[in-house]
Amino acid sequence: MIKLKRAYEARSESDGLRILVDHLWPRGLKKEHAGIAEWEKEVSPSTELRQWFQHDPAKWEEFRKRYFKELQGRAQAVSRLAEKARRETITFVYGARDERHNNAVALKEYIEKHASG
Repeated sequence: MIKLKRAYEARSESDGLRILVDHLWPRGLKKEHAGIAEWEKEVSPSTELRQWFQHDPAKWEEFRKRYFKELQGRAQAVSRLAEKARRETITFVYGARDERHNNAVALKEYIEKHASG
């Protein structure tokens, strides 16, 4: 099972394995308080894609298409995450303010559609 949570929200037991899926460490978050077990930079969007998107909801659909294309080239990393999600609860942790339009949401969708089973 994959859950989503902002990095600035309090961690909880129900989070399971907390995995940061952003390329950059969330601003102002101390590592010792984050409860991050793993940092999977490899599955984050490219710098070019992040800079183009800038969390603009109007670009969301195109962002998803471009990001999914990038994820196709990172099959091993995506498969590792999918396998972890099959074995235990994992929470994708992200720093974005927008809880509906961010790479963690898109990554969860991609894994659930393309890397399940």
